[in-house]
Amino acid sequence: MRRRLRSGPTFLLDHSLAGNHNQVSLSTVGGDTQNGAVAFTTTHWSVVLTAQGDSPAAREALEKLCRTYWWPLYGFVRRNGFGPEEAQDLTQGVFCFVAKTAGSLVRREKGRLRSYLLVSLKNFLAKAKRRELTLKRGEGRALVPLDELIAREHADLEPADNLTAVKIYERRWALTLLEQVLTRLESKYRSAGNEKLFDCLKEFLSDEPGRRSQAEVAAELGITENAVKQAFHRLRQRYRQLLRDEIAQTVAVLGDVEDELRHFISVLQT
Repeated sequence: MRRRLRSGPTFLLDHSLAGNHNQVSLSTVGGDTQNGAVAFTTTHWSVVLTAQGDSPAAREALEKLCRTYWWPLYGFVRRNGFGPEEAQDLTQGVFCFVAKTAGSLVRREKGRLRSYLLVSLKNFLAKAKRRELTLKRGEGRALVPLDELIAREHADLEPADNLTAVKIYERRWALTLLEQVLTRLESKYRSAGNEKLFDCLKEFLSDEPGRRSQAEVAAELGITENAVKQAFHRLRQRYRQLLRDEIAQTVAVLGDVEDELRHFISVLQT
């Protein structure tokens, strides 16, 4: 039986996202540039750099990095034939490895975090295999609660047989970005006291079967169907912008955002 890799609803994308160069938020990715490179202090790259060392800030950054990008890297390791416990050890080990070797990022300003983490993982697995390392989780402590990760693996469908480890990584990377975007979007609505509106409108972002019509949502909220359409239009615009911002935080040069966004869309379409 062919089973689909997913970790929640697949959210609909507007293809007009790719190619619109005017929607990138400089306030998110940093306005200070030198030779075309974005300052690391305001991107996800800064988390990697901050994770160096043994300070409280470094440990907090390492935990954030691990919690955010665990799922794509763990999927790659599992697809390479490692069991759950060994894959947990290896995945946590690679985050420590990235933190210790992150100094080179300052000299590699044109990096894409997606590619950098995957290359780092491949190198780490090769070294671990050659040296037959017995890895201890997070050098004696778990970087994130492993019970949460195990529960998520059990809830997720096993990848289809024809998916390579790289394809699993790429798809889980894209789904991770979507989760982060949806979390940020939800936070904005809840902070404005519009949590019920958000809970209703987010149904229209997904391709899940059996979702309600806009007329049904309008009846629940006690507003007109036209008001629902307008509210969803605004939500989708915010959703698009947050997606661009999220992707922009994973590149070091603003010019890479469009290519990364096109890659992101192609991954979810396959």
